[in-house]
Amino acid sequence: MDIQLEKLELIKLLADTEDPAIIQSIRKIFKKEKKDWWEELTENQKADIAQSELEFERGEFTSYEEVMKKYS
Repeated sequence: MDIQLEKLELIKLLADTEDPAIIQSIRKIFKKEKKDWWEELTENQKADIAQSELEFERGEFTSYEEVMKKYS
């Protein structure tokens, strides 16, 4: 697949369309792509992540290998 050729074909299709729904759908795709996943999190989720980072920095975690030993 030649990405440049694909882009050119999409540009032509977009330029030729008169359907506002298609244009709006494409706009939504690009807006969604630009969103920062962090902004999608709730305040509780952000706090949980911050707490996990602190615990990790203090060495309060179990490695993957340790967990696998326990359940193997």
